[in-house]
This record gives sequence, C-alpha cells and structure tokens, in this order.
Amino acid sequence: MNDGALIVQSDKTLLLEVDHVGAADARRAIAPFAELERAPEHIHTYRVTPLGLWNARAAGHDAEQVVDALVTHSRYPVPQALLVDIADTMDRYGRLVLEKDGEQLLLRATDRAVLTEVMRHKKIKPLLGEQLSPDEVVVHPSERGSLKQELLKVGWPADDRAGYVDGEAHPIELDQDGWSLRPYQQQAVDGFWDGGSGVIVLPCGAGKTLVGAGAMAEAKATTLVLVTNTVSARQWKEELLARTTLTEDEIGEYSGARKEIRPVTIATYQVLTLKRKGAYPHLDLLDARDWGLIVYDEVHLLPAPIFRMTADLQARRRLGLTATLVREDGREADVFSLIGPKRFDAPWKDIESQGYIAPADCVEVRVALTESERMAYATAEAEDRYRLAACSPVKLDVVQRVVDQHEGEQTLVIGQYLDQLHELSERLGADLITGETPVKARQALFADFREGRTNLLVVSKVANFSVDLPEATVAIQVSGTFGSRQEEAQRLGRLLRPKGDGRAAHFYTVVARDTVDSEFAAHRQRFLAEQGYAYRIIDSSDL
Repeated sequence: MNDGALIVQSDKTLLLEVDHVGAADARRAIAPFAELERAPEHIHTYRVTPLGLWNARAAGHDAEQVVDALVTHSRYPVPQALLVDIADTMDRYGRLVLEKDGEQLLLRATDRAVLTEVMRHKKIKPLLGEQLSPDEVVVHPSERGSLKQELLKVGWPADDRAGYVDGEAHPIELDQDGWSLRPYQQQAVDGFWDGGSGVIVLPCGAGKTLVGAGAMAEAKATTLVLVTNTVSARQWKEELLARTTLTEDEIGEYSGARKEIRPVTIATYQVLTLKRKGAYPHLDLLDARDWGLIVYDEVHLLPAPIFRMTADLQARRRLGLTATLVREDGREADVFSLIGPKRFDAPWKDIESQGYIAPADCVEVRVALTESERMAYATAEAEDRYRLAACSPVKLDVVQRVVDQHEGEQTLVIGQYLDQLHELSERLGADLITGETPVKARQALFADFREGRTNLLVVSKVANFSVDLPEATVAIQVSGTFGSRQEEAQRLGRLLRPKGDGRAAHFYTVVARDTVDSEFAAHRQRFLAEQGYAYRIIDSSDL
C-alpha cells in the first residue's frame, strides 16, 4: 500500500484527501484529465470522463502519463480494469483522421472496422460522400464541423489535420518595447499554433488578451475577435493598440453602437446573435472578409447560434480563450469538436507561485435568516426561494462590516439582483454599475476605480466578464447565478491581477445558511477547490 493522497475507484471516481501532504501534487497530476465533481471540506471527488481523456490526449498527454499519475498518487492498487479502460478510451482519439488530399476532404481510418461502424450511423451517413477505399471516404467540406460533432457523440473523436486557409494577409507584430510574453503565454501561443485550432485555459488576470495578440502575430492575417460585451471590445482594442503594431485605423468595433469592419474587427456576441424575423442579419460579418483567424473570448459563454455558425468555419483557425472549460449548459463537447480541443492549460496556483497572479484568501460568511424570513422562505414557491435567501436584508450588515474591515482597499460588492444592489449602493454610499448603466458612464466609473479616485463599487454581473480592474483587492459576493462555477471563475478573476505591493486578494461570499443559497455556494466552491484554493467557512458573528 502506498501512502498516496488519492483513492482511485473502479467507477472512475477519484477521491482526493485534501489535508494529505501530497494533495497539491496529486491534484496537479490529475488536473489535465479529471473533472472535479464535489468539494466538501476534507475529501474532493473527481471523475475521469472520455471528454477529459480526449482533451488530455489532444494537449499531448498519453495514456502512459495518465496511468502513471494514478498509480503514483493512489493509496491502494488502482483497479486494473480502469487502467485498461483509460488506455482504450484515449486510443479512440485519432483512429479517425480528417485530412486534405488535393482539393478533397477525406475521413481516413487507421482501423477499418471503426470507419465501417461510423458510416452506418444514421446522422453521419448524410455527411459523407463517396467511399474511395476501405480506409477512406470523401467528406463534403461544408460538413467538416457537423461531422466532428457527430463522431464525438458516437465515441470516435476525429483528429482534424485537414489544415486551414491562410485568409487575407495583414501585417501584425507584437510591439515588445519594454515587455515580452511571459513563458506560459508563449507556451500557450505555441500550443495553439502547433495544433492549428483549439482552446487555451488561463486564469483571469493571466493575460489571455496577450495570448490572443500573440496568435494574431503568428497568423499575420485579418482577424475577427468575438467578445462578450462592448466594454470588453474596447478593452481589447486598447490592449491591441498598446501591445501590437496595429493602428487605430486597422481595428474596427462591431457592436450595437458601431458597425466597423476593418482588418482586425472586434464584435460582440450580442450583436451577432441579434435575431430579426427568424434570421441573424449580422452573421454576414463572418463572410465580410477572408478571415485568417477567429478568436473567441470567454469561450465558455459562447451562445448557441455562434456554435452553429462555427460549424461552417472549420477551415479558419479558431482560438478559444477561457478561465474554465466548464459550461453551465453542458456543451463542452461542442467546444471540443467545433472550436477545438484544449491546447494549453496553466493551473492557477502554478501561475500564482510564479508571482504573475495574486494569492487569494477565500471566505464563506454564513448568516442566519430571521424567524420571519425563515417562515417566508419555508412557504415560498421553489422558484422564489433562492431570491428570498440571496436577498436577505441580514446580508447588508455583514457586507458593511467586511467593507469597514477593509477600509481604504479597492473593494467590489457583486450581486445578481438589482433591488438588492440599489439597497447596498445606498447603504454603502457607493456608485452602482449594472447593465442599465450607459457604456460611457460605466467606463468612467471603472476608470475612477482603476486609478484610485474611488475605492468602492457595487456591480452587477456586467463586471463578471473581461473588465480589467488590476488593483481590486477585495470582492464580496452577495448573490449569483444559481451556483455557476464559471461565474465564480470570473468573479475571483477580478482580484487576481498581481498587486503593486504584493498583497493577497480577499474573496468573500455571504451565504444564508439552511437554504438553497448554501447549496448553490457549495456548487460554486467546486471551482475554487478545482484550482487549488482553500476556502474558510465562518459565522457572521465571527467577523
């Protein structure tokens, strides 16, 4: 028996003993292929899934490394059947290969039986053309994305080596005057470029925009950047102007406010998914130029219509940027098949240990509802319970106390419900930013916060995405999107840009005990545990 931190079970679950001396090493070893499912205080449960194994395979990990990670860190002998299953699952990736032969797109097999099997599937058959030999069949080029989606569903993910069009050439270089890409950023760019298409997973604050700029400098081609909102679009533009040789005239914004198509065009997901009379009029933007690269910022938030159009863009290089591959809608498989597999993943704690992001202290503060609130909660309809618990007035005093404890520090109070946020804004005497705040006013308030003219902001979920607030040190979340792990990633990420004086960040979540609020908090905490962050649970009376 080995004194490892892991217990590996035959149902593909991995139990990690959090307090074990080898827990951090074990977590790092299994991170490339295992997904965290539950994260209570002492034992964290991970699961090994086919998609996790295929992502690891595409990122350059082989079955031998996965098996070695399990055997090295397991306390008991690893079930032999599980090791065989892992090797067989990883071996499925790449038995079918998409390749170009002249002008033809072919699906080739290293295993004839597999090709015969998939050709008989009802949804795959119409995507294929003539069978040229027992090992290869023609694919309609327009079906490249759809075919990859369907092959993944039947458990035979294709390795897409069909290459990419160069697109319209456009000179883009990094302007590295006084700075250079950090080693992990360069590795991310190289990993993406070698793979041709795929997803880079980096913490918020680790410079995903610079990885995008690095990929653009490699492509030297017209680029379409898709972002979550207008504020994000303008921050991308500022960063590209500061870090590359691109000029103001070469970068266009395509949003609700402006419709500029330039060699580098930054478009919002909202404008592309705007529907009129059953159609998406702005999707023509995708054909407006011969794009050489398409960048998807916050790929975990990609709306469904963008997936559909991405299926038609498989000949273009596609770069997805995200802090977490977890999607609340469960469409991770579509990201894998249509944007591409994970090409690089830097654990948050590794980047923190290198000094590139700030260390974080994560605290859950539990409050008790008053007797009348408990009765109202007990008799409420199920769909109203979270709002009742999350918006309890009891939380106002707790937020005030935390703000007072961190007086003078750059503090964000984050929530979901507007009436609660208005109340907090009045109580704290702080400016409020919501989706209703005009973009210009929003930018001005963020600028005041960034430059230290104000040190307290109350914000709705508009601050979750791509908002650069490097000096934010404290975040207090009072309500969120029903236990969303991706939201937890974004909110923690607001704090993780390294501080000028090396201070740690403080991330508080105020939670109503014995309610659905605490259940959702436990779900969100999985993300913190996944990244190696310890979190403390305290009673509000101990503040």
